[in-house]
Amino acid sequence: MSDFPRTAYDKVCGIVYFARCLDKIRLHAAGRLPKDYHKNLGAGLDGRCCRLLGVDYPSLVRRVLEGGSDAEVLEWCFARGRRPTDEEIEVWNGFMSKRGWRDEDADSVRRLERLKAEGGLAGRDDILTYFDYYDVDERRRP
Repeated sequence: MSDFPRTAYDKVCGIVYFARCLDKIRLHAAGRLPKDYHKNLGAGLDGRCCRLLGVDYPSLVRRVLEGGSDAEVLEWCFARGRRPTDEEIEVWNGFMSKRGWRDEDADSVRRLERLKAEGGLAGRDDILTYFDYYDVDERRRP
């Protein structure tokens, strides 16, 4: 495993972002997650993912650290929280994969533009979403 989580586009049982959330937990526990990621652990998109699944973040962390595959952890979430319907997963995937692009939440759009500017990526019109930003930003880090 690298020192960066998997792309947010990766799916576990059809759900985007969950794999990235699990990687962040594992990397943090191993002391390998970059410090600038720490402030958002369990918040932001991690929090949204937990709310979709009906589990709290500290419980998810404990379960991930017990071991098991991503699919096994997701099944645990379904048993402890809730199993989204296929339609809910479709809506989740669409919402998450487009977050930052034409958002109804102007603060989200401004935050993405600020992240791009701070990262020296302000001129990159191909970075339309947070998922895009993560991919570009993490590929260029040492």
